[in-house]
Amino acid sequence: MNNFIGYYLGELKKNNFSYPEIELKALLKFSSKINKDIFLNNISIKEINLNKFKLAFAKRLNKEPISKITNKKEFWSCDFFVNEKVLDPRPETEFIIESVQKYFSNYNKFLKIADFGTGSGCLAIILAKLYKNSKITATDISIDAINIAKQNSKKHKVNDRISFFQCKWINHINNFDLIVSNPPYLTNSSYEKSDKGIKFFEPKIAFNGGDDGLNAYREIAKKVFNLMHLNSYLILEIGYNQKKSVKKIFAKRGIRIVEIIKDYQSIDRVLVLKK
Repeated sequence: MNNFIGYYLGELKKNNFSYPEIELKALLKFSSKINKDIFLNNISIKEINLNKFKLAFAKRLNKEPISKITNKKEFWSCDFFVNEKVLDPRPETEFIIESVQKYFSNYNKFLKIADFGTGSGCLAIILAKLYKNSKITATDISIDAINIAKQNSKKHKVNDRISFFQCKWINHINNFDLIVSNPPYLTNSSYEKSDKGIKFFEPKIAFNGGDDGLNAYREIAKKVFNLMHLNSYLILEIGYNQKKSVKKIFAKRGIRIVEIIKDYQSIDRVLVLKK
C-alpha cells in the first residue's frame, strides 16, 4: 500500500500540485467505499473504488478542480452541489454574509432580499437559513445556474422562501431591504491569463467583466437606485484595486459607500453601499 500512496503522491508532486497529500486524501475519500476519514499511512486498498479513484485522479492531473470532480463545494459550513455551469463559492464571498450580519443583526426581522447573479445559490441560501422570515429573489442570466441553485435550495430546505428568475440582474421593480451580489470582475486580459481550472471548468460569464472588469458594476448601478429605499443596503464583492472605480460608478447614480471590508490578504473585497 505504501507503493500505491507513494506513486500517486509522486505524480502529484511531479505535476507541481502545491499540497499533494491534501489532494490525494480528498480524491481517496471521494472514491472510498466506506464513509470514514482517510489516513495515508493507514489505508486499505480494499476500501477504495479503484476505477472511480483512477478516473478522478486523471481529471485532477488535467487541472480539473476537486470540487468539479466531486460536485461539492463548502460555503459557510454547508455543502453545495457545483459543476462546470456555476462558479465555485469562494471563501472571500463569506465576507458578504458577515457584512449582512453586521447591518441586519435581528435574525427574526422580515427582510426582502435580492441576490444578483446567484450562481450555485450559495448567498441566497445561506441568507435564507440565517433570516428565517426573509423572502429572497435570486436571479441569474444562466438557466443552468438557476436550475442548480434551485437544486441546492431544496437540499437546504429553503426553496419555499426563494424565488428564482432567469434574467440579467433583475426583471422587475421591487423595494428590497438588502441586495447582494458577487459580479464578474476580471478584465479580459486577466481572464485570459487565468489558470486552466478557471478557464476550462468554470463559466466564463461568472469571471469576465469586460475590458476593465467593471461592466457588471455599471449595469447593476443603473438598476439598483429604484430598487432601494433609504434604509436599504447594497453589499457587493469587488476585485483587486477596483474600489475607487466602483465608488465612482455608484456615486454617479446617487449611491455611496458606507464601509469597505478587507479580505484575509487585507485586500479591499466587499463594499457596503446606501442611497
